[in-house]
Amino acid sequence: MANQSESKNISVNSTISLKGIVKAIFNDTVHVQIGGKIIPIPASDFMMEKPTK
Repeated sequence: MANQSESKNISVNSTISLKGIVKAIFNDTVHVQIGGKIIPIPASDFMMEKPTK
């Protein structure tokens, strides 16, 4: 039998690029259409400067 006491850790750190259409922006959420799905993405995930008042 194989020794199962050792654990294998897999770590992935990569960036992907998807093209989508911005459908709406509500408060701090950007709704993007990718394919046939509309995905809400928090605006904090984007590197955007917030306007100062």
